[in-house]
Amino acid sequence: LRGKNVVLVFYPGDNTRNCTAQLSEFRDSAREAQEKNTVVFGVNPADFRSHAMFREKNDFGFPLLVDTGRKIARAYNATGLIIQRTVYLIGPDGAIRYAQRGKPSVSDVLAHVA
Repeated sequence: LRGKNVVLVFYPGDNTRNCTAQLSEFRDSAREAQEKNTVVFGVNPADFRSHAMFREKNDFGFPLLVDTGRKIARAYNATGLIIQRTVYLIGPDGAIRYAQRGKPSVSDVLAHVA
């Protein structure tokens, strides 16, 4: 994905109120993200079937990655007893340009696009 901005949204669970709301905000801002050469990925250790149902039910236009063994979450310091809600923006050069725990606004995340 070099050459693109990449947003990783680590979220605790499929089909939960806050996770659905957070990912829906990214879904609803897809045009703005695309205009800024940005792709979005949700990241969670749930299995493919759970992600597929969650993605279809909410019409997310971006992939939900299966983080088996929480390897990705560990690499990005987004895990504890559960996945810690954390958003990263990685620039086209592979450098982390933004990292925030919680539920930052999409506009705040995209404001850091290079």
